[in-house]
Amino acid sequence: MVERILENETLIAVIIRIDYNNPGIAFFTPDNFSQQLGYMNRPKGYIIEPHRHNLVAREVVQTQEVLFVKSGKVRVDFYSDTQQYLESRILVKGDVILLAGGGHGFEMLESSEMIEVKQGPYIGEKDKVRFEPTTISNVVIK
Repeated sequence: MVERILENETLIAVIIRIDYNNPGIAFFTPDNFSQQLGYMNRPKGYIIEPHRHNLVAREVVQTQEVLFVKSGKVRVDFYSDTQQYLESRILVKGDVILLAGGGHGFEMLESSEMIEVKQGPYIGEKDKVRFEPTTISNVVIK
């Protein structure tokens, strides 16, 4: 299953659940996103021809990140660009999430391991704005 979290027409996140399965290849991001997220399911013997990627200058104006939940259980809270709480989801082992826009915060509901992939170079605290999380009484899990 694939879930898209939207605020109006703006894509906030894409979640690919562990049980997602589809033959072939599928991309879940538009071509203009600086972080591309896709899925491949190929049969034994399928060949992807050797290739390399050309040097192409790109301008990245917003960090987008992908998290792979290796173990555990995590609540992710989604926020608008104006730091207003929107809603939450629970991620479990094997789930993948692209954080595409808005803001986000996390609570580890179990001891958890995640692998994070995002654009660089990382510029430390200049790379983000921190703000107060929603209260637990406001959390809405969908």
